[in-house]
Amino acid sequence: MYFAANIQSLNVLVHRIYSPLKILGSIALLIGVISCTNRNSEEQSHLVFRYNAHENITSLDPAFSMNLSNIWACTQLFNGLVQLDDSLAIVPDIASHWTQSADGLKYDFFLKKGIYFHQHPAFGSEKTREVVAADFVFSLNRLSDPQTASPGGWVMQNVKNITAIDNHHLSFQLKKPFPAFLGLLSMRYCSVIPEEVIAEIGSDFRKNPIGTGPFKFKNWEEDVKLIFRKNQQYHEKDRLGNKLPYLEAVAITFVPDKQSEFMLFLQKKIDFLNAIDNAYKDELLTNKGTLQEKYSQKINLQKGPYLNTEYLGFYLDNPSPVIQSRLIREAINIGFDRKKMMTYLRNNIGFIGEKGFIPRGLPGHPQKKRIQYQPQKALKLVEQFKKQTGLKPEINLATDANYVDLCEYLQRELQKIGIFINIEVMPPATLKQARSNGKLEMFRSSWIADYPDAENYLSLFYSKNFSPSGPNYTHHNNPVYDQYFEKSYGLNAEEERYRRYQQMDSIAMSNHPLIPLYYDEVVRFTQKGITGLSINPVNDLKLKKVRKQKNR
Repeated sequence: MYFAANIQSLNVLVHRIYSPLKILGSIALLIGVISCTNRNSEEQSHLVFRYNAHENITSLDPAFSMNLSNIWACTQLFNGLVQLDDSLAIVPDIASHWTQSADGLKYDFFLKKGIYFHQHPAFGSEKTREVVAADFVFSLNRLSDPQTASPGGWVMQNVKNITAIDNHHLSFQLKKPFPAFLGLLSMRYCSVIPEEVIAEIGSDFRKNPIGTGPFKFKNWEEDVKLIFRKNQQYHEKDRLGNKLPYLEAVAITFVPDKQSEFMLFLQKKIDFLNAIDNAYKDELLTNKGTLQEKYSQKINLQKGPYLNTEYLGFYLDNPSPVIQSRLIREAINIGFDRKKMMTYLRNNIGFIGEKGFIPRGLPGHPQKKRIQYQPQKALKLVEQFKKQTGLKPEINLATDANYVDLCEYLQRELQKIGIFINIEVMPPATLKQARSNGKLEMFRSSWIADYPDAENYLSLFYSKNFSPSGPNYTHHNNPVYDQYFEKSYGLNAEEERYRRYQQMDSIAMSNHPLIPLYYDEVVRFTQKGITGLSINPVNDLKLKKVRKQKNR
């Protein structure tokens, strides 16, 4: 292979592209440094995939893969028992197959043989070893260990015990049936890691990770650059029998400014741009959500459902008569034009939130439209509230700076029906804490799926999940709903469970504890010549099948 004969040249290329720089004041330097002037570098640039993590990466330990930036990096380095394909079907990863008991309490996994960890001195003279069932026992128990303090500890809360029957047979015993269990195991939290390495380096594992993934860790200069190299021993092959991955390296920068990231993309200094930002959405997209003509021959656009519902939530335990009024909550739900909102504020990226809380792309998503724009009915509901209470309906709406334009649109629209909105802009961390502690009357928020099962969304309405200890931020409380929710765990037949999910969604929405705004879309822009970068509803970044054309 050409790369094998020029390994030093590729090292020079990767480090030349991402040489040390101070991010905010050195964008011009970055562009200059990236430029490949060496012929060997140009010939090999198609072997390096380059992207920017503007939200930064805080840890390469999968036990801390709680945000998209961490998850994307860990996806390249680690594997779990199972994985999701692009249609959200659960397929084998390190496990070759599995069985489930009829009562849904026992799962047995059978591991593939010949899968090895990346090399590390902790393994002794061989520098590596095969993955065995005991590694998963260690890795998964570590999630719930208080000394680890992993934000993913909740993943194992329904597991009674995990047992390694032998080197290639792993058994789980659950406390109660949980049909979404396999989906939980597909999360990056559940990656396998080696105990010997943890024992030797401890918390330094966050910046010196050892996994089994298609790429292995090479170098990390925090806030500047991160480099992965191809794992020559990776176990997966493509359908023609070729070993994965195709790329030789992945190089990541940490430019925090979205406009600067966009400029790097236009200048072909990075290969990939995720999502759409207000700073450049009109430059790239028409209001129909298609590429502007001047870019149609230069870049590729990919779109697809994203398991993310954007919404307005009410804290139903707030004593305000306005918040307590179902009339006002319904008036808000039907009192603004979602179609116009999507066209002018989102360039039609996403789907109108008119059916319920479960997003498009997830089994259980309602089939029928439940919410329609009805301004005249909304006006009558507001007038009815005024007659009953003698009050002017006024509400404080909390948001962060990224959604001020959307909230201002809602403010204008709702004023037309007699509801007055005061917008409070907060830092995201402050907003999150205030939401959890019931300090907000109404808040703009989003729910991105932790795992691909609608139970994840419906848990926001279960009374035993009241915040701050659970995700029921609205404090929705309905005994019939709770009964349905609890019984859904015993429904192993998928179609029956999905019908029950739709019923539960309908029950919750009927009281308007929250207002669905839109169901988001995965939006990706790539340079021409990039192939194999698929999209999926959980917006994971899988680079193992990516190819880049030469001299594109």
